[in-house]
Amino acid sequence: MTPTEGRQLVTLIAPCRNEQGHVDAFCDSALAQQLPPGWRMELLVADGQSDDGTRARLDARAVQDARLRVIDNPGRIVSTGLNAALAAARGVVVVRLDIHTVFAPDYVAECLAALARSGADNVGGPWVARGQGAWGRAIAAAFQCRWVVGGARSRDAAYEGEADTVYLGCWPRAVFARIGGFDEQLVRNQDDEHNLRLRVAGGRIWQSARIRSWYVPRASLTKLFAQQYQYGYWRPFVMRKHGQPGSSRQLVPALFVAALAGGVLLAPWWRGPLALLLASYALYLAGASLAAARQAQDWGLLARLPAVIAAYHLGYGAGTWRGLLDVLLRRRAGERWSRLTR
Repeated sequence: MTPTEGRQLVTLIAPCRNEQGHVDAFCDSALAQQLPPGWRMELLVADGQSDDGTRARLDARAVQDARLRVIDNPGRIVSTGLNAALAAARGVVVVRLDIHTVFAPDYVAECLAALARSGADNVGGPWVARGQGAWGRAIAAAFQCRWVVGGARSRDAAYEGEADTVYLGCWPRAVFARIGGFDEQLVRNQDDEHNLRLRVAGGRIWQSARIRSWYVPRASLTKLFAQQYQYGYWRPFVMRKHGQPGSSRQLVPALFVAALAGGVLLAPWWRGPLALLLASYALYLAGASLAAARQAQDWGLLARLPAVIAAYHLGYGAGTWRGLLDVLLRRRAGERWSRLTR
């Protein structure tokens, strides 16, 4: 990939809404990127009609640094924000960023290097979480554990190679001309859907351990459950569009919730299946919690990890069944499931 000097512009894009407490740290991290020689960058933040002072802070930062431009996102959700930024992007390469993520100074440089090295249509790094507070650290530990997330390569910080999906993403701009932007009907999972669409079209996705960033997850059980419920809720909408899930492991929480519900219904006449399921899951929770605490090197998390892991699975599984019901009944997504949770 050797664009002419005049076209060596990379566009960084990020959707944003009501992030006054995070937007300065994000801008500092994004604008401090150390690019390879000859490359320039622009940072486009799509503001979804923030009403907490975020827009004023972004506008002030844009006056201070001409590389930052603030784009209107009247749709107020991630997919419409990403598409608004894409429409205004001028770079030959597009890199997606996230307001709640801290980026290594060479993040963009390594994205460009991975594109050139792999020849892939989308590249990105592993999804690495760093939690804040006791619950946040437990949530991050579970997030990173392969026994909780089904061995997803996107959580493996050492993996380098072909992948189903990557965190955030970096694309030659021509990819969007070929397969389109992000599905604005999806409040969640628009990135997974876009990657699935890319793979169905014959594209390649590459994960590089050299692309480093650190995501800040939710910091309470209720917020984690709400997030996972929403992720699960939108999964059937992606499946309806493509006739397949992004990965079979995404169906496991729904199967577990179905088995749990079936055991509860049978319990008045036959308690065996429910007792066996609960005992098996309790053993799994104990083992997964030990694995997560050991990987995080923080044994103080053990008391919280079983509840955290259950919140991941029950939230996602219950959300998937609610989304499937709405898909089967051809109902529009309700307002409750169309609001972003943080």
